[in-house]
Amino acid sequence: MARVTRPIVALDVPTADAARRIVADLGDACDFYKVGLQLFAAEGPAIVRWLREQGKSVFVDLKAHDIPNTVRGVAASVAALGASLFTVHGSGGEAMVRAAVEGAAAVPGSQCGVLVVTVLTSFDAATYAEAAGRDSVDVTAEVLRLADIADRAAAKGVVCSGREASAVRDRFAQLEVLVPGVRSAGGATQDQARVVTASQAARAGAAYVVLGRAVTASSDPAGALRAMARELDA
Repeated sequence: MARVTRPIVALDVPTADAARRIVADLGDACDFYKVGLQLFAAEGPAIVRWLREQGKSVFVDLKAHDIPNTVRGVAASVAALGASLFTVHGSGGEAMVRAAVEGAAAVPGSQCGVLVVTVLTSFDAATYAEAAGRDSVDVTAEVLRLADIADRAAAKGVVCSGREASAVRDRFAQLEVLVPGVRSAGGATQDQARVVTASQAARAGAAYVVLGRAVTASSDPAGALRAMARELDA
């Protein structure tokens, strides 16, 4: 069976009004949105509830990283909002990731899957090595190390660049891969370092791709989304 790659549009905006305008512009063209740190910090759980009231699936991208008990509670709270996906940092360790999985699963009727963030797509090998205090780093090896934590903790999947997605899928077939920072063919990379096009992400086995300014900054957001969807299906 062919793998279907589901697009998620990022609501990387500072207010609920701005988010609502994007949702209105996209209409029925989009049924899955990302709420990240900026919008969640400004509007809180209310924006997630509003999106759910509109019949949309929601990816709550908070990248939690704290002691296991705290992360368990955050995951439960996010799951109770009706979110479909929630992120935690793999560098928090297996116990923390497992606590998030348990917290999300404890909510009656929850369908919220926990995704483990590996190496942020804003890093290249040199900047990640500097941040980690190492002389050098193999980014793919680091992504696979963190994917192993996700696997052992029974997470739904991982977040990684499309450049590492196929390696994750080859070693951990049961993990779903979300690829952020996806651009259109010929599009700008913005502030990302390890980026791929939508079609490259789909061929690498991504279950989800996050589409940001390539859609939301377009003069025709719905048209841009439909074009990206065609790339995913190509």
